[in-house]
Amino acid sequence: MTLDEAFVKALVEDYDRAPLSPQDRVMLDYVGVLTKDATRVTPDHHRRLREAGFDDRGILQITLIASWFNYINRVADALGVGRGPARAEGVEP
Repeated sequence: MTLDEAFVKALVEDYDRAPLSPQDRVMLDYVGVLTKDATRVTPDHHRRLREAGFDDRGILQITLIASWFNYINRVADALGVGRGPARAEGVEP
């Protein structure tokens, strides 16, 4: 499978402008709130996900996957994984 470069660029720059299905947009809105401040997730977010077609299992899967990525990226950042030696030591190039 080949990803459409224009689509990927739109997602990276501003997913609000990307040609997404309503279901994908609701999911990404939820993941954005979860990522920025999970304490701001409300039952209304879950209601919108259900209205978009996600069941409880789907909502749980979205939550677990997004949370895992957030967690593992923070661990990698804290340990300097993927950074060059200068950045890992806190020295900007």
